[in-house]
Amino acid sequence: MNSGYRGGNVQRLFVQLAFQPAVLVRVESTQGSVPREVGAWMAVFSGTLVGTIGGGHLEYAATARARSILQAGHARLAGEKVIERFVLGPSLGQCCGGVVHLRFEPVSAADLPLLAPGLAGKLLPVALFGGGHVGHALVQALAPLPFLLTWIDSRDGVFPVDVPPQVACEHSEPVQAAVQGLAPQSRVLIMSFSHAEDLDVLAACLKRQRGQADLPYIGLIGSKTKWATFRHRLEARGFTSAELAHVTCPIGVPGITGKEPAVIAAAVAAQLLQSVNAI
Repeated sequence: MNSGYRGGNVQRLFVQLAFQPAVLVRVESTQGSVPREVGAWMAVFSGTLVGTIGGGHLEYAATARARSILQAGHARLAGEKVIERFVLGPSLGQCCGGVVHLRFEPVSAADLPLLAPGLAGKLLPVALFGGGHVGHALVQALAPLPFLLTWIDSRDGVFPVDVPPQVACEHSEPVQAAVQGLAPQSRVLIMSFSHAEDLDVLAACLKRQRGQADLPYIGLIGSKTKWATFRHRLEARGFTSAELAHVTCPIGVPGITGKEPAVIAAAVAAQLLQSVNAI
């Protein structure tokens, strides 16, 4: 998984570039143990930073170098790129022992159309069924992570006016009708306002998985008791034990017991990230 995407940071970068130039610092290549992966970035403005290349003395030295470029008033040339080598050893006060090559690139508002695709990275689709308290908390938890979220509910008026830019709200009645139109490789989270809707959405996901095998994660909110009841009902609809084994219920990484919406959302967000790394 490319973890270079930070939705909120991309938006902050674009807003600030509208008012002042910056130097974009990207990890161009690495050798050995290093803080961040190739593609990680930060933007250095005269008085602030957006993003991170790993912190510590490496980031301090890179920030100083970027600000020297800003202060020198270097104009950006087409195709220009300055790449410098940083050894993560005693000279930088870091014991990683690796080598990082950083690319320094002066940028301004005029560069926005070219910057957007490279900084956003690949967003993985997530389908969230349910606009309740946990659904709202999950939208906020997933906003800075590398996911493109489709938020689905059968009720009118459940979505907030303002949602993060990578969230699309969709009204679907019946709600399970939206399953067939989900993007391939969607991670699905089911937490509607009723168990009847949950069951219908889950059955639709299993039917799609049977025919297309393109929903790598299907998560259902609820207890073990709820899942036992759903298993019996789904078996009565003809689903096999192997098919039902594809469902995660309860959802969220084990060991987190809090039931507050924000706590559940954090546990589920972590489990989604695990599902990405497992593939």
